[in-house]
Amino acid sequence: MFGLIGHLTSLEHAQAVAKELGYPEYADQGLDFWCSAPPQIVDTITVTSVTGQKIEGRYVESCFLPEMLATRRIKAATRKILNAMSHAQKNGINITALGGFSSIIFENFNLEQFRQVRNIKLEFERFTTGNTHTAYIICRQVEQASKQLGIELKNATVAICGATGDIGSAICRWLDARTDVKELLLIARNCDRLKNLQSELGRGKIMSLDEALPQADIVVWVASMPKGVEIDCSVLKQPCLLIDGGYPKNLAMKIQHPGVHVLNGGIVEHSLDIDWKIMNIVNMDVPARQLFACFAESMLLEFEKLYTNFSWGRNQITVEKMEQIGLVSVKHGFRPLLV
Repeated sequence: MFGLIGHLTSLEHAQAVAKELGYPEYADQGLDFWCSAPPQIVDTITVTSVTGQKIEGRYVESCFLPEMLATRRIKAATRKILNAMSHAQKNGINITALGGFSSIIFENFNLEQFRQVRNIKLEFERFTTGNTHTAYIICRQVEQASKQLGIELKNATVAICGATGDIGSAICRWLDARTDVKELLLIARNCDRLKNLQSELGRGKIMSLDEALPQADIVVWVASMPKGVEIDCSVLKQPCLLIDGGYPKNLAMKIQHPGVHVLNGGIVEHSLDIDWKIMNIVNMDVPARQLFACFAESMLLEFEKLYTNFSWGRNQITVEKMEQIGLVSVKHGFRPLLV
């Protein structure tokens, strides 16, 4: 059985869908209440591969909200993720994906040091961040959507915002090794990490966001920001492909400009309907078929009976592992979202 640990996009969103999730008493509660709310399994999932294989899973609502990070409630945020992992393990889930901010919190606050959660000793091999599949899918979106827009990678400048993160660095490695992209612009907050990445790649220009945006034919946004992002679309090239790989995704709502094509990054479509309700609740456009690539990674590992933390730790994703999960993704009927 596979598991998905997720969370909602805001306090307002959480209050609005509390009834659908099965706990209507949460709907009128503020952030303090949500900080102490326990994790719950709120959905049972059945997925059918194009090979005919069927698997079952569970969705664990962590009750984490991005406002907890924005208001510096770090202890509450970290407790949410550890409790959700403990809950998944206690319920016998073999492989669980840490979706949204779950993996970011785990890595940034070094939660690997907190292996004991009450009477449960966490077995980290039961968990995956899903970042390898997410990075692979975003790279395929870059390759395929750029072609649709008439942007040739061999002549294109690609800006990666969040380049030193787990997903961002993997995208840089793939674009460098598996495409003929002309120029990479590397954007991140940590200068030392940027220089290390540039040295590893043997290429790429380190720039600020303001410097990079007017030069980029393609912008890949994979920076983690709980309050979202503001981009001045008037400075962007036309045509420009902007792939929003962050969470929550808000660039499509904010950027309405002719010639700027915004694509929800890290989203896959499945060939067959998935029996679940959670993607309705997170407002996916086609909830029976579309989902986050990080969630799909746990499904793929369950299909293949690969019960291992396939994606784990910062900057450990190789091009070879992306190719491996990519082949399995295609085998079981997943493809990158392109519209």
